Amino acid sequence: MIISKTPLRISFFGGGTDYPGYYEVYGGETLGTTIDKYIYLTLSRLSAFFDHRIHIGYSKSELARTVDEIQHPSVKACLKHLGIDSGVEIFVMADLPARTGLGSSSCFTVGLLTCLHAFKGNLVSKDFIAREAIHIEQKLIGERVGSQDQVATSFGGILNIHFNKQATFRAEPLPASQERVALLQDHLMLYFTGISRTAHEILEEQAGRMEHNSNALGRMRQQVKEACHILCDPKRDLREFGEMLHESWTLKKSLSSRVSNEVVDDAYAKARRKGAVGGKLCGAGGGGFILLFVPPDRQDEVRAALSHLIHVPFRFETTGSHLIYFQH
Repeated sequence: MIISKTPLRISFFGGGTDYPGYYEVYGGETLGTTIDKYIYLTLSRLSAFFDHRIHIGYSKSELARTVDEIQHPSVKACLKHLGIDSGVEIFVMADLPARTGLGSSSCFTVGLLTCLHAFKGNLVSKDFIAREAIHIEQKLIGERVGSQDQVATSFGGILNIHFNKQATFRAEPLPASQERVALLQDHLMLYFTGISRTAHEILEEQAGRMEHNSNALGRMRQQVKEACHILCDPKRDLREFGEMLHESWTLKKSLSSRVSNEVVDDAYAKARRKGAVGGKLCGAGGGGFILLFVPPDRQDEVRAALSHLIHVPFRFETTGSHLIYFQH
């Protein structure tokens, strides 16, 4: 049995500039972090006693005789890509629900590749896994996804990720002090709206407006560098980070009519009235999780105002995707 543990992620700034349609023209840059909420994948060898040759368990159970019969797109593509055609059982467990803006789709693919390479006895790097996951999701499956989630969940930590016009990336850990990182964590609150959504339709509209959105995306890319300076300079007022999140919220809503909705707008407005400096919708938008920047002395007020939503305490993590159990 092999078990991988892969963290979900929160993107702070630059989301949207990590899509090939943008960074292959302008270049892209993001700032985000992984958190202590995980997807666990277990992979074990399936004996030859069963009629089925592949067993997959996620929100439903699949029993397949061949890879082509598999319905789950990531499992199907990963098995084909690595030339594994039978004899495996794959099961998934997650700390938080899927389709909520925390990168669960790419987190799953990264965690699965981590297991599959171990199953084959391959020693591969986090960089290799991230690039492979990007290739599988964007090229083999044909999903409308960006490239930051695969990198973030593979590497872990607070990362400044650069995407260049040649479709390669460079992931740099943010050189902020532990005290500064702890201060940032103490200012963040994460809420689940109760709405799970598929990002595809939102991203389809956004992709069709890429040229129209170029100015907003350009500013969102600039924010990455500014946010890095704020976090790395202990003399800067951390409130500036929250104010930039608010600006980013406004910019993101301009990218697509589907980014926000009445539930999200109402929750954000209530939080702002009670002391939240800024915040953002995680992922493509449309629901899922809302991240808020709230001074610690105002968090009780925000918690009371948003009592109808689920508050999810979290901390940053630095490990990225890794194996926690291996017995071939």
